[in-house]
Amino acid sequence: MTDKPNHLPERLALLADLNAAQYLTEGLLTGKEDVPAIALNKITEPLPHAEEGRAELEPVRDLVDDAMHGFRDGKVTAADAWLAPRLHATLRLSRREAADRRFWNYLALGVAPDYVVWRHLSKAKKAGEPPKVAATRFRGPSDTQAFARLWWAAELFRNGSDYAPVVTVCTNQDMFNTALRLDVIDHRPTAQAMVRLIERGTVRTGRDVNALAAAINASAATLMYDVVAPDSERDGRPLRAWIEAAEWAPAVPRRALPDGPNEEKAPETSVAALVDHFAELLAGAPVRGKAADAETKTDET
Repeated sequence: MTDKPNHLPERLALLADLNAAQYLTEGLLTGKEDVPAIALNKITEPLPHAEEGRAELEPVRDLVDDAMHGFRDGKVTAADAWLAPRLHATLRLSRREAADRRFWNYLALGVAPDYVVWRHLSKAKKAGEPPKVAATRFRGPSDTQAFARLWWAAELFRNGSDYAPVVTVCTNQDMFNTALRLDVIDHRPTAQAMVRLIERGTVRTGRDVNALAAAINASAATLMYDVVAPDSERDGRPLRAWIEAAEWAPAVPRRALPDGPNEEKAPETSVAALVDHFAELLAGAPVRGKAADAETKTDET
């Protein structure tokens, strides 16, 4: 199995897409080879904030090690809900910084390729083929790449400084596969309303998530959520203060959830309004397999 890099510099870095591509070998994707760490680090670029405390590599690597150790005996998917908020709170990035794919390329290949293989090694699709990691888990879009997906889930679903909604979201893999791809999820009351429906048990299965996401997306074409459920005006000062505090902040807690930026939460009245609206949408939405399940229950009765 792919191992931890044998060379880890002190600072995180950037790795361009073209440079990352040369390391996505069949041996790495099947977990049979390691990344040549020394060679890789010779072609990286320094972070714009390379001298800041949040650019230190060791806290990120320690976090990944703890995730793999803590979830070694269970389902690896369970690591997402633990790691997402802590990764977000450790990196303390702005959205502009997080939009740079080069950063995530480096985390996946230069810092923790062993984690990517551990978490995303899939079963063989055809007989005789070895299990394999999709290349997009190392170098891919933000809703697919191993670390970017966790960071953006934490960023889009946290409620101010509260990461509890992130844990709820990350326990359902379909939220990554569908909801995280919706443009409307950037509207905070929409994101929190989806979380609330999961917490209440209105949305229980992956099929429910997919149906709700489709209904929300379709409804957004005619109903402006930011008008019927306005968000509070965003103030960038708490985020800047939180980023600056990385210079003296301790390591994120492993048992309790960390605190995010001290931003105002999404307005409760807006969240409540959308919870009711989305519940109605889901009630009328076609959920794959729902009719068959209902017939089965009737027959059993």
